[in-house]
Amino acid sequence: MNWSMYTADRTTHLKIVLVGLAAALLIAVVGIAVQQLNLGIDIMTAQGPTVIKAGAPVVFTDRSGPVIR
Repeated sequence: MNWSMYTADRTTHLKIVLVGLAAALLIAVVGIAVQQLNLGIDIMTAQGPTVIKAGAPVVFTDRSGPVIR
């Protein structure tokens, strides 16, 4: 077995590349599977937006008199 990257032969480098590719493929497959899996998260996005309508003007009073905002 080659314990150093400097003295590693061609098969050791090939093994490292293959393990990296397998890990990347596994991460991609898990990511796609989780995205397709329905965990009930879409319930939050399926609700309609909350609409707040403007009401009548409100009158506030202070020491100098009424202020309309």
